[in-house]
Amino acid sequence: MSGLQPSFFLALSFLLFAIGAYVTICKRNLIRIVMGLEIAVSSANLAIVALSRGIVPGLADPLGRAVAMISIAVGAGGAALGLALITVIYRKFRTLDSVKLSELRG
Repeated sequence: MSGLQPSFFLALSFLLFAIGAYVTICKRNLIRIVMGLEIAVSSANLAIVALSRGIVPGLADPLGRAVAMISIAVGAGGAALGLALITVIYRKFRTLDSVKLSELRG
């Protein structure tokens, strides 16, 4: 069998998800939070493709790839919406720090 095993890609997916979760939880900058979410979504896509490849050795299920492609498109739209909201927030409040923004609640 040529190529890497699906278990390698699942381990890589878990590592990417852990990095994305860390960035999302521990960082205060809104742009970094959106980047962490996108890393986590990308890791989920990698896991979907790895699992679709690992069902039958030598064959890849096209449904897994189709689901991953749709997820990539939806994720790109979500990232664009998030960055647009961040732009509006920065123009209005002149900060991207999530702690300072939560203090504005009043």
